[in-house]
Amino acid sequence: MSVPLPLEKLADYLHAQGLSDGGPITAVPLTGGQSNPTFRLQAGAHRYVLRKKPPGSLLGGAHAVDREYRVMGALRCTEVPVPRTYVYCDDNAIIGTPFYIMEFLDGRVFEDQSLIGMQPPERSAIYREMVRVLAALHRVDYVAMGLQDYGKSGNYFSRQIARWSRQCKASKLPVNDAMHRLMDWLPAHVPPDDQTTLVHGDYRLDNLVFHAEEPRVIGVLDWELSTLGHPLSDLAYQCMSWHIPPSLWRGIGGLDLVTLGIPSERAYMTLYEDAANRAVTEHWDFYLAYSLFRMAAILYGIAERAVQGNAAAADAAENGRRAGPLADLAWQRALRYIAACP
Repeated sequence: MSVPLPLEKLADYLHAQGLSDGGPITAVPLTGGQSNPTFRLQAGAHRYVLRKKPPGSLLGGAHAVDREYRVMGALRCTEVPVPRTYVYCDDNAIIGTPFYIMEFLDGRVFEDQSLIGMQPPERSAIYREMVRVLAALHRVDYVAMGLQDYGKSGNYFSRQIARWSRQCKASKLPVNDAMHRLMDWLPAHVPPDDQTTLVHGDYRLDNLVFHAEEPRVIGVLDWELSTLGHPLSDLAYQCMSWHIPPSLWRGIGGLDLVTLGIPSERAYMTLYEDAANRAVTEHWDFYLAYSLFRMAAILYGIAERAVQGNAAAADAAENGRRAGPLADLAWQRALRYIAACP
């Protein structure tokens, strides 16, 4: 459950920043985020979104709302649609933790990736738009955007595997056998193809805001995990959905995609290849194994925060219990990769 915001202090701050007329404000928690508590603010006729760090003891480098604010500001004039950002505040005296204020986007957010209630052509258009925006992100000249120091260039998978392995090993909660095998196997099998682009880190359907009527993305949200990295980490993260059944978590694995009008994984990958001008199939099982491993590590972290009492979402403990099955899926992809190698 979200902790109520100190609205009087926040109202004074918004007024001082020229974002309100000095009247009272209201704040309503927004659902969907597992990391940083998010609120819709009403300040007179103005609507904003406030996103803040959670309280309590946090893992190092996590909940980086300052990075979210920076990257969205840099992307504002690119082909990647992002909300307008207004102000970042690191003064804990205002609401207890750092936060930023951004534009409220009045559009559609789809949590169910099967897009219940839509017709097949509508679903197809949504998926095509989703991959179009991802390719646009990976084409961004991050140096020209002033983001050359936004992360380290090169060796992305090795660094990320080490990072998430450290988090799992530092956790007081046990991880399953597949996770231990992955922590040993992944570092020794990183593919040699090394590329660097801006990556989102959590690019999925429910982090996109679509136009109220058109199959057009008007805003990409939740940039906390963004950095400089290998673009195929983003694509493989997106494509996990084709391997995860809805009964486990958020996936479309096992659904009749032809009847639904949703492209197959291979068709989706081809759309990306055409839009990004980048080949993706070589080492694909490694990329999927890594992405499923990383997602399992994230969910183990969410479970840890649930035990500590500072997870943002009410279903944090349940999501933590999904980590083991995702690690099992990751190890299955690793075994496929091993079998395909001479």
